Amino acid sequence: MGQEPRVLPPSPNWYCARCSDAVPGGLFGFAARTSVFLVRVGPGADAIPGTPPFRVIGELVGHTERVSGFTFSHHPGQYNLCATSSDDGTVKIWDVETKTVVMEHALHQHTISALHWSPRVKDLIVSGDEKGVVFCYWLNRNDSQHLFIEPRTILCLTCSPHHEDLIAIGYKDGIVVITDISKKGEVIHRLRGHDDEIHSIAWCPLPGEDCLSINQEENSEPEIPNGKVPAQTPVAKGCYLATGSKDQTIRIWSCSRGRGVMMLKLPSLKRRGGGIDPTVKERLWLTLHWPKDQPTQLVSSCFGGELLLWDLTLSWRRKYTLFSASSEGQNHSRIVFNLCPLQTEDDKQLLLSTSMDRDVKCWDMATLECCWTLPSLGGFAYSLAFSPVDTGCLAIGVGDGMIRIWNTLSIKNNYDVKNFWQGVKSKVTALCWHPTKEGCLAFGTDDGKVGLYDTYSSKPPQISSTYHKKTVYTLAWGPPVPPTALGGEGDRPSLTLYSCGGEGIVLQHNPWKLSGEAFDINKLIRDTNSITYKLPVHTEISWKADGKIMALGNEDGSIEIFRVPNLKLICTIQQHHKLVNTISWHHEHGSQPELSYLMASGSNNAVIYVHNLQTVIESNSESPVTITEPYRTLSGHTAKITSLAWSPHHDGRLVSASYDGTAQVWDTLQEEPLCNFRGHRGRLFCVVWSPLDPDCIYSGADDFCVYKWLTSMQEHSRPPQGKKSIELEKKRLSQPKPKPKKKKKPTSRVPIKQELCDQNEDEGMKESSGPVENGVSDQETEEEAREPELPCAVTSAVSKEPISCTPVSVGFEKSKVTINNKVTLLKKELPKEKSEALMKKRKARSILPLSTSLDHRSKEEIHQDCLVLATAKHSKAEPNEDVSADLEERFHLGLFTDRATLYRMIEVEGKGHLENGHPELFHQLMLWKGDLKGVLRTAAERGELTDNLVAMAPVAGYHVWVWAVEAFAKQLCFQDQYVKAASHLLSIHKVYEAVELLKSNHFYREAIAVAKARLRPEDPILKDLYLSWGAVLEKDGHYALAAKCYLGATSAYDAAKVLSKKGDATSLRTAAELASIVGENELSASLALRCAQELLLARNWVGAQEALQLHESLKGQRLVFCLLELLSKHLEEKQLLEVKSSSSYNAWTAGGEGPFVERVTAVWKRAFSLDSPEQYQAAFRQLQSVKYPSATSNTPSKQLLLHLCHDLTLAVLSQQVASWDTAVEGLLRAVMRSYDSGNFTIMQEVHSAFLPEGCDHLRDKLGDHQFPTTPAFKSLEAFFIYGRLYEFWWSLSGPYPESSIWVRAAHRRTTSAEQSQQLDNVSPEETEPKASQPEPSRPPELDMRLTEEGEQILSACKELFSEEHASLQNSQRTVAEVQETLADMIRQHQKRQLCKPTADGPAKNEPEQEAEQSLSGSQHQCKEEKSEPVSLPELTKRLTEANERIAKFPESIKTWPFPDVLECCLILLHIKSQHPGCVTHEMQQQAQELLQKYSNTKVYKRHCQTFCT
Repeated sequence: MGQEPRVLPPSPNWYCARCSDAVPGGLFGFAARTSVFLVRVGPGADAIPGTPPFRVIGELVGHTERVSGFTFSHHPGQYNLCATSSDDGTVKIWDVETKTVVMEHALHQHTISALHWSPRVKDLIVSGDEKGVVFCYWLNRNDSQHLFIEPRTILCLTCSPHHEDLIAIGYKDGIVVITDISKKGEVIHRLRGHDDEIHSIAWCPLPGEDCLSINQEENSEPEIPNGKVPAQTPVAKGCYLATGSKDQTIRIWSCSRGRGVMMLKLPSLKRRGGGIDPTVKERLWLTLHWPKDQPTQLVSSCFGGELLLWDLTLSWRRKYTLFSASSEGQNHSRIVFNLCPLQTEDDKQLLLSTSMDRDVKCWDMATLECCWTLPSLGGFAYSLAFSPVDTGCLAIGVGDGMIRIWNTLSIKNNYDVKNFWQGVKSKVTALCWHPTKEGCLAFGTDDGKVGLYDTYSSKPPQISSTYHKKTVYTLAWGPPVPPTALGGEGDRPSLTLYSCGGEGIVLQHNPWKLSGEAFDINKLIRDTNSITYKLPVHTEISWKADGKIMALGNEDGSIEIFRVPNLKLICTIQQHHKLVNTISWHHEHGSQPELSYLMASGSNNAVIYVHNLQTVIESNSESPVTITEPYRTLSGHTAKITSLAWSPHHDGRLVSASYDGTAQVWDTLQEEPLCNFRGHRGRLFCVVWSPLDPDCIYSGADDFCVYKWLTSMQEHSRPPQGKKSIELEKKRLSQPKPKPKKKKKPTSRVPIKQELCDQNEDEGMKESSGPVENGVSDQETEEEAREPELPCAVTSAVSKEPISCTPVSVGFEKSKVTINNKVTLLKKELPKEKSEALMKKRKARSILPLSTSLDHRSKEEIHQDCLVLATAKHSKAEPNEDVSADLEERFHLGLFTDRATLYRMIEVEGKGHLENGHPELFHQLMLWKGDLKGVLRTAAERGELTDNLVAMAPVAGYHVWVWAVEAFAKQLCFQDQYVKAASHLLSIHKVYEAVELLKSNHFYREAIAVAKARLRPEDPILKDLYLSWGAVLEKDGHYALAAKCYLGATSAYDAAKVLSKKGDATSLRTAAELASIVGENELSASLALRCAQELLLARNWVGAQEALQLHESLKGQRLVFCLLELLSKHLEEKQLLEVKSSSSYNAWTAGGEGPFVERVTAVWKRAFSLDSPEQYQAAFRQLQSVKYPSATSNTPSKQLLLHLCHDLTLAVLSQQVASWDTAVEGLLRAVMRSYDSGNFTIMQEVHSAFLPEGCDHLRDKLGDHQFPTTPAFKSLEAFFIYGRLYEFWWSLSGPYPESSIWVRAAHRRTTSAEQSQQLDNVSPEETEPKASQPEPSRPPELDMRLTEEGEQILSACKELFSEEHASLQNSQRTVAEVQETLADMIRQHQKRQLCKPTADGPAKNEPEQEAEQSLSGSQHQCKEEKSEPVSLPELTKRLTEANERIAKFPESIKTWPFPDVLECCLILLHIKSQHPGCVTHEMQQQAQELLQKYSNTKVYKRHCQTFCT
């Protein structure tokens, strides 16, 4: 297999138009993060016979940020050259044989987004950037040309394979431009058609436009104007161009005509093998490949990762073939970014594709089948684990949210890798296979999740219900300890799962009950060992292979050894002094059994210690032992140790992984380093020994790679030391980090300092169901992931001790994220120390700077000072004028002469301080002088008082102090420091002023605190404060706090009112309780009732009753609500009430049989102990005082039911005390409410519930003393018959079950007039055919029953034909009609007044007016055949006559309503017309007479004509 280790590489970068390419002969390269990986394909790959012929052969390392473009030179003889572009702003030209940079340029100022090596010009590399700038770079002559064609973002560009000067450029907004670089980027064609990003451009492999027989005329593509076409263009011959866009179309363009000739719309394919959610379909990257030898075919990507081969000659039927159509699961599962053709040495035509699913696939163009797949990693490789049961099965925990299971023993496929992503959703930081159960894999993630996968099934994993608060560091299977261990043998698992998290806790999970709680083992450790002190923060757990001993590593570097079953502490190892990252016990199958007692451990220090614990474990001593000496010490690494693994094939052989970027194999017993692997370009996280090959080791790192390497092939025996280590670091980083360019968008880069969670590595966990994705684009995040490489630990050349910062437990690696910023720290700390030293040396500002400077003048001046001073001091007489003048000039001599001169010196120095803006120094000088009062005055005038000065003020006397404090308070107010100002006023006992100051500046809380603390409780100021604050809070909507204020001001009524303002049930309930507590019973009762009504709307019956319970005065309302609840339940059960939300009913509603009224009274008796007539009367009196307005057709149904039940409750209460007249009135009011609201169903339900046997029993009860109640009873009976009549008629109208539906549909009845129009619409034309249907269609018995029932109803109908009521109703209708006509006349008059023609345009309004009149006229004609205009006197006369007629009727008739008599006549006549046998001739005659006599209003005239002519 050659010397290169086998590698699982990083994922190819996403969202780049060209970041992979291939050349004939079998070399393929793809950009991944900051480098390019090279893959040899075909016979030259030296692959093991039988496995796919490809091998990763190396990496091009040099860029410091994401590589955004990669292109080979396709010129024979220079296939070894390639070019890359990167977000670091450079374009580099490489030789792949030496893997070195040949040439580079950094011409672009903005992010480079497209790159192509011209297929016509050997040394031309063209690149474009996000701002639309294109650079052409000629390698051989190191020359470049700058073109700025369009100010748009370039997404892709492709040089023409037929003409050396033509380039096609695709932009983000969907424009495609063909430009000629020989003419300074002149635009040849501007191709418009796409309306979203251009992802790919492919030129037709054949020049000319003969290869496709596209009939231009037939094509529906519109002519696209594309700017001017020069007469002599190199395009004259023409060529086709294909473009793929995010708008889901592929367009083929003709270059000779400069327009589109064909459009292919991507098909929406049904996903196969889809474990992907439907939202993924929305994502699209449309890349193209136009095969060289098949110009009539085009390969494109599709929505979900499928590849399509389009046949461009078939335009009339399905044009594409699906790749790998026969075999399931061979396609990509996510969008494809790049396609590159490759011809192998044995002349096979292959196609390579890179995709968001992180696989590179190779396709055979002859069969369209997938030949092989190269999987890749989209995040750091955190954890590696070989299955102890399924040998050779390697699990890899990756930062892209997926677990990979690599079958390393597969004979047919070197890279037999399966992905598991369900339920993971974050970085996988820990893995552990079950020691005996096949396919059982435990995993832990960086967000604290612990789960169990069964890798043999496709089920999602089981997730433990207990999460860690931080990253899961380690998982281990071990024997159960209490409390899990307490069950019997069959009740508990033989092994439980232990997890250690970043917060320092170890949890024991029961794999049989992951949904149950996991146990923190600290409790058991504390109880068993009687520990009272705080337990250390745990960072690692490891069980000895025999399951009897557990080791815990801690943040302080200590390791504790415990014995099962109760975790008795037998030993503490104090060796490491930094966080322990890894502990590993030697295997048990060595040649020497005592080796199984060896335990190796690694920490944030670079030294590995091995301890032999045989004596400690076997000695069984009572108290724990402390070990401070290691058995063996392995030093050589230069940074923290992250992973250790013992070789299962040798005795005492250990491999270690370190942040120094290397893995090291040791002979532990000899303390000898054997070999060192340096293949990774990042910090290592994990390492495991192959269970089958003693020479083979696997390691994973933050370079997104897993390497399989052989110990025998390594040239180095120990880790790089000292300077070499720094060189290795440089090699790994390849270049220092460039300064961040302004052009970069801050894509959420994390500054290096944070090195913590691997710089969000690349995975943005955006998806819930699919594998985790990198937020926007892989590359962005991958670059971020790369950044932490910088601060990798390297031994400091300066200090012997490796530097490492304090642990910070975030992100991955157990607080492992201790930052080892060796390089950066070294650079940064030196200047820091320097500045600190400077700080120490710098003196405080001098208080006498002028004097000091004058004392440092020239020697002559100083000598002169001495002479002047001597003269002044020793002249016996008064100093003469000359000397005085000298002293004034040399004021600094005041220090050596008298006080007056000193004062002058102080004055000069003070002025200097003030001018230089140092008032505090001036104040100090004045204090030295003793002029405290003067200092305070000056400071107050200048607004420069300070706490210090005010604190010194008492020295100058009480009055000065009080004045100073007041002045300071004023100054603080100017500076908006009101609270501080108030505190100072309090210090001089100005309490009222302080409170007023706080109040006026809205510091109510502080003002109240001060007033409450310092004033008498009865002081009115306090109440005023509470009320003012309450008002402000109420205005701002903070009702609860306002209520507290009102309570503070002993204004409890206001408190309750303000609490109820919000109006929701809980606020109202609280307000009611509050009002009740403070004795506001009336308010409390009204609030409790409001609360109950609110709860009623939410159908919370239990809550409503609880709210009403607050007050005895609401007992009556409780009865109403109870009846309402029973009625609602009754209607709900009959499905007559529409229920949107679930209801919480009281227990009493359940299981009631028997008549409704009896059920109600039984519940009242049971629930409210209501059984004596006195109680009934008391409740009746309570409710009688409540009056509700009458209903209309707009009354909400819940409100209607409540008002209805109020009336019904009064009726039932009256029945209970045998007050039958009031009972009738109550029932009639309820019926009227439902009638007025147009709710026929409810009316009928009231009848059936409260009058199940009709009205006869009420007539009996009323007995002899019935006279005053006769009209009310008559009305009630009439409405009862009216309802039955309608039901009878409907049952006749529809012999089919639909009729019942019709009943329900007909509930809405606004006026009797509308009802009769409804009748009219059904009139003879419609009803007759129904009547004339052959009779047998209805069962004879049914007919019979109807007839009996009908006779009964129809005989009762005589009650409805009341001449008296018909006459009254007719007069009322006349009044209503006249009033309506008058209102209409007034409206017309007002309209005319408004529309009076103005001087400007009389003509303009007239036609409009006419139109309106004619319109209204036509409307009237619809209503009435001949609408004669009526004069005003005529109307007045009609109105007076009608009112006189109404006045003559007795009050008893006018008080109680009656069904519309004419409406009843019409119904009867309708029944007669449908079923002639039902209605007697006598009744028909009576109905017709009434109609003729009283139908003089326009509502009924028409119907009268229908039935009476």
